[in-house]
Amino acid sequence: MEFKNEKLEQFNKFASRKKIAIIGLGVSNLPLLEYFYNLSCKISVFDNRTKNELDNATREKIDKYTVEYFGGDNNLQNLKGFDIIFRSPIVMPYREEIKAEAQRGALVTSEIEMVLKLTPSKVIGITGTEGKTTTTSIIYEIIKKAGYKCFLGGNIGKPIFTKIKDMTPEDIVVLEMSSFQLTNMAISPEISVVTNIFPDHLNVHSSYEEYREEKKNIFKHQNERGTVILNYDNEYTREFSKEANGKVIFFSSKEKLEDGFIYDNNDGIIKYCEDGVRRHLIKKEEIKLRGIHNYENICTALAATNSLVSLETAVQAIKEFKGVEHRLEFVREKNNVKWYNDSIGTSPASTIAGLSAFDENIILLAGGSDKGLDYKEVGKVVANKVQTLILTGPTATKIEEATRKAPNGEKVEICYVENLRRSSKTSKQKIKTRRHSTTFTSKCKL
Repeated sequence: MEFKNEKLEQFNKFASRKKIAIIGLGVSNLPLLEYFYNLSCKISVFDNRTKNELDNATREKIDKYTVEYFGGDNNLQNLKGFDIIFRSPIVMPYREEIKAEAQRGALVTSEIEMVLKLTPSKVIGITGTEGKTTTTSIIYEIIKKAGYKCFLGGNIGKPIFTKIKDMTPEDIVVLEMSSFQLTNMAISPEISVVTNIFPDHLNVHSSYEEYREEKKNIFKHQNERGTVILNYDNEYTREFSKEANGKVIFFSSKEKLEDGFIYDNNDGIIKYCEDGVRRHLIKKEEIKLRGIHNYENICTALAATNSLVSLETAVQAIKEFKGVEHRLEFVREKNNVKWYNDSIGTSPASTIAGLSAFDENIILLAGGSDKGLDYKEVGKVVANKVQTLILTGPTATKIEEATRKAPNGEKVEICYVENLRRSSKTSKQKIKTRRHSTTFTSKCKL
């Protein structure tokens, strides 16, 4: 008998012919135009870009679906009288214009929240400051390897709301979830993962405490049948276990846990621990990824899928996994120099993890937008690991200052360039003049 998603049908009936506001016309929200057009809704879009600043394909969709468009810096002043408001993750629900509509009676939601409410499938949700994308990708590959029909979405950049109609109770949904997506979330996945917690996005969140509290929403609304996977080595995620309603599974690369998944740095083996008995699963030499942080990601993925997939199947998927694009991604080797693209590393913690994966001499390309973070710790690692530091962007001076203040920081050669194109040229010049025998260049945006 064909499955009938009654929750989705009820939502579609409720949304039909309603006034719909879509705030932020990013990748995940764009498919909503056609979806609600087919429900005969009156659609309005709000975006910081003017209509002329949109690409041609997006403008064509706006015209095709007769969308009312409000663009520019003050676009939300027109947010009045809507029944349903879909916000992009970066648009916080405590904006005054959104709060006013919510108090008036509008349903304020997001793509991911509606997926959690309407899908009939089991959901695995992954959050954390670092390691989300890699962990999410590994979990997805493990689930597929086991033969499940699997849907991937969330912060990883794949729209998923319009696929709810294709989901059944036998399927699995895997969602990468940022703090922005978890803000005000009142529903949690059945299986939740928190990889770690470090300061991040403090240019958006009012405080580090608020950032941590938003992350908790990934498991706070579970019942006793829920499961949360937590990093034992991180002081905040370890404490999260006290607030869990369901089962807690820890992973660690520093402790010999009695129960959970560990990476043993002494012998380089990932192990499954149960009642103090440790089962050897996979050696680091069998893994295509490098760095302890990636072995932690693998432990996390194993813990998240253990109730759904045999360890043998999961291990085979891990052996085949080649990594995530832009995350310590090997680009090429030329003249005994290895080039790595780590441009997904957009915080000090992720840059530290990337640098720690290498023992070679390093030329580091770094810089990017300023998220109000502390660069002291990354400065210490740069001083210890990097031979030449090539900086660009708003954070360049902060990174230099943190490096110079660190022990041995004065030994690091530091160069400034206008952009990444220039930094790539400069790094090639440094390779020629310094005669590095083994090095890598990582494009880390801090």
